[in-house]
Amino acid sequence: MARTGGTRLEVRQAKLADVPAIQRLIARAYPELPGYTAGVVRGQLNNFPEGQFVATFNSKMVGYCASMRISGAIALKPHDWDEITGKGFGSRHDPTGNWLYGYEMCVDPKQRGLRIGQRLYDARKALAERLDLSGIVFGGRMPGYSRVRRKVEGPEDYLKKVVEGKLRDPVIGFQLSNGYEPIGVLKNYLPEDKKSLGNAAHMVWRNPYVDETSAPEFRVPRDVESVRLATCQLQARAVADFDEFVRNVEYFVDVAADYRSDFIVFPELFTLPLLSFETRKLSPAEAIDALTAYTPRIEKELARMALEYNINIIGGSHPTRTDDGDIQNVAYVALRDGSTHAQEKIHPTPNERYWWNIKGGDAIDVIQTDCGPIGVLICYDSEFPELARRLVDQGARIIFVPFCTDSRQGYLRVRYCSQARAIENQCFMVLSGNVGNLPNVDNMDIQYAQSCILTPCDFPFARDGIAAEATENVETLTISDVNLADLTWARAEGTVRNLNDRRFDLYHIEWDAGHGHGGNIPTSPPTSGSHGAGGG
Repeated sequence: MARTGGTRLEVRQAKLADVPAIQRLIARAYPELPGYTAGVVRGQLNNFPEGQFVATFNSKMVGYCASMRISGAIALKPHDWDEITGKGFGSRHDPTGNWLYGYEMCVDPKQRGLRIGQRLYDARKALAERLDLSGIVFGGRMPGYSRVRRKVEGPEDYLKKVVEGKLRDPVIGFQLSNGYEPIGVLKNYLPEDKKSLGNAAHMVWRNPYVDETSAPEFRVPRDVESVRLATCQLQARAVADFDEFVRNVEYFVDVAADYRSDFIVFPELFTLPLLSFETRKLSPAEAIDALTAYTPRIEKELARMALEYNINIIGGSHPTRTDDGDIQNVAYVALRDGSTHAQEKIHPTPNERYWWNIKGGDAIDVIQTDCGPIGVLICYDSEFPELARRLVDQGARIIFVPFCTDSRQGYLRVRYCSQARAIENQCFMVLSGNVGNLPNVDNMDIQYAQSCILTPCDFPFARDGIAAEATENVETLTISDVNLADLTWARAEGTVRNLNDRRFDLYHIEWDAGHGHGGNIPTSPPTSGSHGAGGG
């Protein structure tokens, strides 16, 4: 008779659903170090899913390790943790890299007798062997160094004495017993690690099945990972009631679904026609209250259409008073799996602040979809490069830009900045704007748009970096197929490689820790460092 139930220890590839449990585990394992945010852990998983492992015991998370591929030219030279990991996101993962770099390892302190660290190390080695990599490299902690710093001549002398058996360090000793060898000390690797005084042992394990002198040259296969994108250039028109507004939106959802599109994006402020059938002129405050009353119905209708038409809907943006009492410009995103998400506009324009009293949001994060993580930058937000970079660090390959501009100059600001975001982040940018006018609605007098789907500028993409674009100022639906695998190739082997060539040794973006929260779009910064024994 087969045994059922009982204790079960499992090591497996990490999943996005594990993110909260991984955060809690790291907080338990390293209470003295800053913790990871949900966005950083999602970035690690999105950027290289194969390289992230968890250990569970009786269904409880008890171990986690993170790794990425990188070239030996980077991994075997002096570096620090922030620089080599892209501030913790693992965004410097190189699919052509011939080394596996470990940058996080942690084990639940209450479960240290189960050889969980050993099992996670074994999973890393198995991955390196399966991928024919040269080996594994990481910066390992030296927690015993601070206790004896006055008895040795420096971190190099300390490491030498530990290797010779004259001093004992539990972390370095564990790594040595697992076949790793030190090749030096990484100075100022992780300043937050006070026990190691910021130092790390530069550790290497060499794959016995690969001749390092003739290691294979890795190339990114030119795969096809096709996604069909639809952008709706919507006519701003008066409607008789809410139902007519929904019918206008549903028409384009239906058409995009008939073309088997994976996504459709609507323009910024696409819900303002709901003010056109008011019986009297409303003040800005009254207009916001009127729009807020429609918010639950808008979310419900978008979710219904996403499910019924089997399409992911980026619902432009909708001015509304949110739960905290602030007036926000919010994009509601309804996915075909039934989930709904919200992305606030981070930077309201001077006009929005003056006219509607709109406040800027404080949350920017990817939204997980069946086509991978995506981002939403509402109009003006596309003109701030740090926002797109944050989304791409978390794994976004498509960023949607609902916009509303009243002049060609305004439109071109959004267009040119979005093209720059596509090039510098090697991602696709999908723009959707309003056309026409709403005579009886303040602040919607005239509109100018030429919606488009923009690409990086390199060989796999359209000659001019434009996958598709609409005719100016005409209501229409513009559809194009894009190949996400082209982005992977361009980032690894393109003529320029903007993401990999960033100078993390010179600069990075530091996000304000005070604005983080949970949910679909947490925004805490990546403040944590490498925590565990042997790679993070």
